[in-house]
Amino acid sequence: MAITKTNFLEYTRCPRYVALTEIHKEKLLADVSYEEYLQEENAEKLQELIGDMYETDEEGNAIDLIDKENRYLEVMMPYYKKIEELVGEYVEKNFPGRTIFSKDNFTQECFDFTDKGLKYLCYVDVYNDDNDTINIIEVKATTTNKFMSLKSNNPKGEKYSIFLKRNNILYLKDEIDGYNIEQEMPLKNFAKQKAKLYDRYGVGKYVYDLAVQRFIIEGEYKQSANEEKLKNIHYYLGVLNHEYIFDGTYEDGKQVFNPDKNGNEIVTLIDLTKVTEDLQQYVLADKEKLERYLNDMNADTCPLGTFCEYKKQTQCKYFNQVCGKIIPAKNSSLAYKRNGFGFKDENGITHKGLNLINEGYINMLDIPESWIKSENHQIQRDALLKDQEYMDKEKIEVMLKQIEYPIYHLDFETFPCPIPRFKGETPYIQSPFEFSLHIERTPGVCDKDKDNFVFLAKDHTDCREDMIKAMLKYMDPDKGTLFAQNVAFEKGRIKELANIFPEYQKPLMKLYNRGFDLLWLLDTNSKIYQDLGYSEADAKRMNFYDKRMSGSFSIKKTLPVFTDLKYDDLTVRNGTMAIIEYASYPYMSKEEFELKYQALIDYCKQDTWAMVAILDSLRKKLAKEKV
Repeated sequence: MAITKTNFLEYTRCPRYVALTEIHKEKLLADVSYEEYLQEENAEKLQELIGDMYETDEEGNAIDLIDKENRYLEVMMPYYKKIEELVGEYVEKNFPGRTIFSKDNFTQECFDFTDKGLKYLCYVDVYNDDNDTINIIEVKATTTNKFMSLKSNNPKGEKYSIFLKRNNILYLKDEIDGYNIEQEMPLKNFAKQKAKLYDRYGVGKYVYDLAVQRFIIEGEYKQSANEEKLKNIHYYLGVLNHEYIFDGTYEDGKQVFNPDKNGNEIVTLIDLTKVTEDLQQYVLADKEKLERYLNDMNADTCPLGTFCEYKKQTQCKYFNQVCGKIIPAKNSSLAYKRNGFGFKDENGITHKGLNLINEGYINMLDIPESWIKSENHQIQRDALLKDQEYMDKEKIEVMLKQIEYPIYHLDFETFPCPIPRFKGETPYIQSPFEFSLHIERTPGVCDKDKDNFVFLAKDHTDCREDMIKAMLKYMDPDKGTLFAQNVAFEKGRIKELANIFPEYQKPLMKLYNRGFDLLWLLDTNSKIYQDLGYSEADAKRMNFYDKRMSGSFSIKKTLPVFTDLKYDDLTVRNGTMAIIEYASYPYMSKEEFELKYQALIDYCKQDTWAMVAILDSLRKKLAKEKV
């Protein structure tokens, strides 16, 4: 079995993880085959991919991959392999010496060492050696944006990144000789942003992963009396370049990723040699924890914490079934709206996040009423306590008057592909492959079938221009309202299409400027309401709430409050499943394709019809209140 890098990261989460996994010590010295190692690593890579595709689903909820993981691996792993291949080819082309990566060798350079009866082992994604220098490159399915966005202000208000790119490698500015950081930001601001690289549960998770790899590599060299090699090893992350724009070049049906018109390569390296050296003290401390956990094998309850990675793609696999089982599915203390800052008690002490659960504040009503300072939180509490819905009729009616007919209820389904597929796309762009449109010409007048128009790609070829033409065929850019749940998403896709296809830019941007969000009616939009003359307090107050929503305004939570519509009887029931089915096109038989194609149509149609139904039900509620 051995302790692989992935094992190390998981086993050191908390004191009980190892015991819950029931690790048998005699297995820790056993050899692990490359195939077994890959199986374990692929699960980690899947989490990386999904984490960058979307931290949550299209409604802001954590994505449940139960029963979907194998299919996700099947359809998404080729994209991860392509990223590894691109990084390997880049290193092979630009670094002297021998380069080893899985494309050509069907294996990777392996390192291992044994200490205190435990065998530590890792494989290297890309290994480069020119006799004088060794370069270790760990490939991650993320982008440079996570690192370049570590920025701070200078006194004039401009923001600068703590990284600088030279020769397609990102370097920390405090490691560049003679770089004057204080011209861009105070040194304390730089240090604050750099500190995020050391947080293994934030952006630093990629860095910590590389640091564990370094620990194992150095362990082998030390144990084999090759310590002289440690003097000239450089450690890099190999990631996708978020600024890269694909020019649409294909050869033999495959993309050719030439440098783009701005000179950007599709992949970029990040030099983390010094940071991973600094992190060795933390890795060694975690190694000691691991040894202790293996000796104790104690599965007793321990406090929840950041290491649980609650509601992230990397959430501990035992959280839902074991440690977090105490958290109720509905109206928990964590369900208060926008409660990232927590609650202050009478002594000014803040209680927030999973610490609320640790302290025994499990349910929404467990929070002392004296801690409730937000009007929205009081509305939620009252709705649960009094078992009655809240509705601000005046604010809703005022917002309804802002809608111009016809209403174009629009929903896109998109594929956030790691590798840009079509001309003008960047890594992880939300590339649309389907839309559903319900047209409501006057209030409440919309037929589920007759007034519905759907466009869905039949294969993985570029259908974006046909999609634009279909949109403009049914939607008049000069009148009406573009209506969606989280309309910023639909507007974002329209703006991207307008930039990629400038010949359609004028009508598309007219549609863009007509955007209206269902959430402005149910939740609020402070700026619009203040522009309409409401006070700041009134503008911030939500417009509608029902205890069944449990703190969420996602369409899946609001739909049961307003209608009897359900997704349970659909073959495709959420956006995650839609992506899987679209990505699975090449693997389907003709019969399966026909069934799944219709299932995708039914799902997207349900999304726009749900908005029609909610809006109509809201109008009826208002009319009933007037009687």
